[in-house]
Amino acid sequence: MPDLEPKCPSAGSLNDIETLIVPRARDLGGFEVRRALPAPKRQMVGPFIFFDQMGPVEFLKDEGIDVRPHPHIGLATVTYLYQGEFQHRDSLGTNQMIHPGAVNWMVAGNGVTHSERTSAITRQNKHSVLGIQTWVALPEAYEDQPASFEHHAEETLPVLKGEGKEVRLILGMAWESGRR
Repeated sequence: MPDLEPKCPSAGSLNDIETLIVPRARDLGGFEVRRALPAPKRQMVGPFIFFDQMGPVEFLKDEGIDVRPHPHIGLATVTYLYQGEFQHRDSLGTNQMIHPGAVNWMVAGNGVTHSERTSAITRQNKHSVLGIQTWVALPEAYEDQPASFEHHAEETLPVLKGEGKEVRLILGMAWESGRR
């Protein structure tokens, strides 16, 4: 569990670090992501089996993200953008733009095929992307459930405030708020 008051480790406590994960670059069709999970010494952290950082990357006119259609099964993906936008399409019939501050939650369950691409409109100008995508292992009882997709716009996500901090909750529950 992360500390409520995060601190950099002091030289005396560096032995407390179990595993240092250094993300590695991976090309996904015209742009790179920094993949922290899986790592050679840590395949998962909790239910998280992949953790990717997209960007920061700048695209020239007529360029963009082109992750072609590919399948998933038995897991879920959570996508959150800090900057830029792209278009999610899938075999469920979903055609959804994701913008900064919004969350896409795709449960692959018994199988779904999807793509993520920069829209034709966005490609008309220079643009940039910065975001994260994590892949979550579903509990065994839910691995074969029907695939589904949820989009949550920025304004629907809870913002928790306290102790001089403001945090947007994009997944799960925080502190004792009961907010999901």
